[in-house]
Amino acid sequence: MVHVVLALATIYGWSLRQLDVRNVFLNGNLTETIYMEQPTSFVDAKFPHHVCQLQKALYGLKQAPRAWFQCLSNFLLAKVFACSKTDTSLFIFKRGNTIIYLLVYVDDIIITGSDTTLIQSFVTSLHNEFSVKDLGALGYFLGLEVTYVESGFFVSQAKYAHDILARAGLLDSKPVDTPLAASESFLSKGEPFHDPTLYRSLVGALQYLTITRPDLSYAVNQVSQYLQSPTTSHFQSVKRILCYVKGTISFGLTFNKPPLTTLVGYSNADWARYIETRRSTYGYLIYLGGNLVSCSAKKQPTISHSSCESEYRAMANSAAEIIWITHLLRELPALPTDQPTLLCDNKSAIFLGQNLVSHKRAKHIDI
Repeated sequence: MVHVVLALATIYGWSLRQLDVRNVFLNGNLTETIYMEQPTSFVDAKFPHHVCQLQKALYGLKQAPRAWFQCLSNFLLAKVFACSKTDTSLFIFKRGNTIIYLLVYVDDIIITGSDTTLIQSFVTSLHNEFSVKDLGALGYFLGLEVTYVESGFFVSQAKYAHDILARAGLLDSKPVDTPLAASESFLSKGEPFHDPTLYRSLVGALQYLTITRPDLSYAVNQVSQYLQSPTTSHFQSVKRILCYVKGTISFGLTFNKPPLTTLVGYSNADWARYIETRRSTYGYLIYLGGNLVSCSAKKQPTISHSSCESEYRAMANSAAEIIWITHLLRELPALPTDQPTLLCDNKSAIFLGQNLVSHKRAKHIDI
């Protein structure tokens, strides 16, 4: 979602603004009946054994995040914003040719649109309702560092990557050219790693790093499959990924300003490369006007009997993601005029997708 908003802001030449809501979970009104003990040092001398019934949320309540989001939603809906059906964290304001996008992630808010005066007026009304800190132009958001360049934006996670390397003790490691060795084969056999918690922590951090580093997606997907019982060889693979990150710590995504005319997806898959289960791994990249807005690398849930079947499944998953993005862009509204394009390098899979008559020879895929 952030990628889509950044891409549209770049294409339209809009400025990005960041807001932070203070004490965010204290704003929500509770609809459930919840009691709590009287706080220490604030016990009523007349009724020391009574409990308090909460009217508003407190930090630590499971209901607090939902109560805050409902409170903010009611405020935005009253300001004629519409909540996106595709992604509920996005609110859209449309009045004539004026458009405003508002992204909410708990207490962090990104706002952009075509009318800066109207945005300032809305920020003022938001400040009157909640305790809001205006952080100005978007610079650092959920670990993403946004740098403004002549052609648009450059988004990276250099600080976040540095923190991962420091946690792993690899700040002085020697960089490598690739995240995985060409002959790498992952197996569950081997000596168990002595600290599985460290392994899971590093792999989880690397998963978040793939937001701006699609070149890590496949390698991180491979090491993520052994979180339950990692071995020392698996941890060596994680260390190699981190050494690659060390040499490419400044890498990221560039959002340029091309015309909004195309939505293009690239799909690919291997075939039965995973030795233990013979499942295939697929991946896709989706570009909006030349800017990357979605990427993924995952293991397929079933076994493919041919490379055609593996590639066909990858195309199906890529097409589903493209359809979701088209629904989102139609809501914004910013849907390109040209039809979306899905590219694949397997002729058999393309033929199977284009010729319905051939599906009688692919009943096993349907089953």
